[in-house]
Amino acid sequence: MSNTTDSEGLILRQDYFNDPSPWSALVDLLQDTFSIDISLQDQFCGPDPTSMPFGYFDETGRCVANFSAFSMPLIINGRVVRAAGYQSGAVRPEWRGRGLYRDLMQRAFARTKAEGFELDILLTDKPALYERYGFRAFQQHVFVGPPPETAGPLPPARRLSLQDPGDMRLLKTLLQDRAPVSGRFAVAGQMEMFHLNACFDPDIRLSLVADTTVVAWKFDGGTLRLLDVAGPAIPSLAAISSALDLRAERMEVCFPPDRLDWDGTPALYQGYTWLMMRGDAADNIDGPVMLSPMAEF
Repeated sequence: MSNTTDSEGLILRQDYFNDPSPWSALVDLLQDTFSIDISLQDQFCGPDPTSMPFGYFDETGRCVANFSAFSMPLIINGRVVRAAGYQSGAVRPEWRGRGLYRDLMQRAFARTKAEGFELDILLTDKPALYERYGFRAFQQHVFVGPPPETAGPLPPARRLSLQDPGDMRLLKTLLQDRAPVSGRFAVAGQMEMFHLNACFDPDIRLSLVADTTVVAWKFDGGTLRLLDVAGPAIPSLAAISSALDLRAERMEVCFPPDRLDWDGTPALYQGYTWLMMRGDAADNIDGPVMLSPMAEF
């Protein structure tokens, strides 16, 4: 961790996640700004060890501004792309308008460029803020269609609990060894956000299919919404549907379904954030894509 002091009397801290005090101060900043509790990561495996946080702190140790980068390798058209994600961007109201956010962004962008990342990716509800830095917005799509033919009798899926230590150990193992859920566009390795997103949304259900794969899903009584699949291999949608045994009338897959042995029709995703990317790898994306909701950051 490195510290410097700026003209405002603030202390700039970098790579501080191994220090409990500034980490707790960032937790407070994001709780106050977005009403999210990232300290839930401590229940699973702690903060992402690839994180590169940049934050300004006042003399009392309060975090007044932050912007973080982290490693988020992606599969794009069958190739592993070394991508950097950006998150936890926030400034306390009384410190806005002083250029702190821009300063921290530029520091993070310079760091990932120096470390050789070939793609930058973020999610935002303010795309114009990042377009000036060369980011391009990508409209996300879900994939919808009728249920597949049943795969025959299969052992029923087992629900997993975020409160069960054994289930959480199993989830961590499967996320560490997971195959990308798509060969077109998918996370190649990232597990902290999967756990956080499962905690943030109580409607998300996690089920173990065939003792080897965790499926994240929602069901509204008619539509099975498949959010993500984590395991050493990707089962067919027919196998997943049979194991869940939900009698769905409609499928909605929230990632490209090329590994599910099922074809869906792309439909615009009705989310409140834009997926934005910059880099040569982004120029090679053709056709509709979506980042799994379990990988949102």
